[in-house]
Amino acid sequence: MHRRRGRQSTPQGAHRPVMLDEVLAALAPQEGEIAVDCTLGYAGHSAELLRRVGPLGRLFAFDLDEGNLAPARELLAAISPSFTLTHGNYAGFPAIIAAEGMEGCDCLLADLGMSSMQVDDGERGFSFMRDGPLDMRMDRSRGRTAAELLRTMTAEDLASAFRELGDEPDAERIAEAIVQRRETQSLERTRELMELILKEAPVKVNPNPRPGEPTVRQQEIRPTARVFQALRILVNRELANLQELLRLLPWCLKPGGRVAIISFHSGEDRLVKAAFRDGVRTGVYESASEEPVRPDYSEKMDNPRSRSAKLRCAVRSKDQADSL
Repeated sequence: MHRRRGRQSTPQGAHRPVMLDEVLAALAPQEGEIAVDCTLGYAGHSAELLRRVGPLGRLFAFDLDEGNLAPARELLAAISPSFTLTHGNYAGFPAIIAAEGMEGCDCLLADLGMSSMQVDDGERGFSFMRDGPLDMRMDRSRGRTAAELLRTMTAEDLASAFRELGDEPDAERIAEAIVQRRETQSLERTRELMELILKEAPVKVNPNPRPGEPTVRQQEIRPTARVFQALRILVNRELANLQELLRLLPWCLKPGGRVAIISFHSGEDRLVKAAFRDGVRTGVYESASEEPVRPDYSEKMDNPRSRSAKLRCAVRSKDQADSL
């Protein structure tokens, strides 16, 4: 859909955002435009969007994790004062833009992955590589933790979540083991859950992987990664939030506005693909990605967390009155 440009330099002091060049090529932000970053994180994407819309434009960015706002604000303020940061779900961005007297945005990004800050902080409970409490809430001011869900959900519901949100083939076995375990002791720590999964879902590994293939350790922990992913999506209601975003998009993009969504899970990608396809069919979007764009080899090597990323893009119909 768009040609890729040469690799852009990473903003100083920030971790490189996933598929930065591909996102900028798809969104093509121009000076004076209104940009929305639904998932602020380290503000790597936001910083580049703000640079391109310039002081005559405006950036609106959202994050469920309040801890991300202060460092992002410092980074963005060094570029331009033309931005607004909001702690909360991106589903609220139509009201915020309307309150500013704006009819919509010219370009919008949603990077559905976790930020490195969340993964690297063991106390957040997102990573099984660091022992910590089974929390997993992106917004720690509300909602049930992963530990609470594991204490209360039935084996059937847990298995369904692990299978549908994590693509885990041994979902039933792991779910039954969790229910049996909690009869005597609840799971409260990431290390405890990881040990249970490794015991219940051992995998047959290739002891001699070729370059670029998963290492032995990566093969061994795949069931753990899938279960942790499923729990995180469940705790944060990520699919429901994405569905709401996709529903709101046609009313929030200006005619000719561009949207780019990076997903990391097959369920997310299916929702985006279906929404864009239906939008093209009904005239809401004038064009959309036929196939997702994936990170190139060098990015996958530099940032293993980008390996499952898929980028889909769409362009809002210029005749908004007829297509809504």
